[in-house]
Amino acid sequence: MDLSSAQRIAEAEAARTGLGTGPNRQLRLTLFIGMPLVFPVIGIMIFVPKFLRDDVLYVYEAGIIGCLLHYVWVFKNYPRHAGRPPYLTRDLAMGSGFFLPSLMLGFWPGIIAAPAWALFVGVAYAVEGMREHHGHR
Repeated sequence: MDLSSAQRIAEAEAARTGLGTGPNRQLRLTLFIGMPLVFPVIGIMIFVPKFLRDDVLYVYEAGIIGCLLHYVWVFKNYPRHAGRPPYLTRDLAMGSGFFLPSLMLGFWPGIIAAPAWALFVGVAYAVEGMREHHGHR
């Protein structure tokens, strides 16, 4: 095994486990920070005065939209499965994780966009696989 093969194997293992590197790390941090943040937001909404509750909610909802747009940005940078780092397609599909916080807060754009995003990533992967199978590029 040459050095470049060993390096590719090490990078693939790093991408599979933990936070990974590069875009994998970016997407995982986006998910790990944005998704569970719903619990402190709910706690803050309980303790802030009534007139600030909607503002706290709007800020978190804007954060969900920002997180989903980050997923779109990474997809734009790596549109083809063949050109993506290992496990990036899986990490892109994990954007569906924003469905639960959106559901907990009744945020309809997130309730619709998060599963639609995962469906989009899956369909794009399937279409690319079918195109490669039939010899189109």
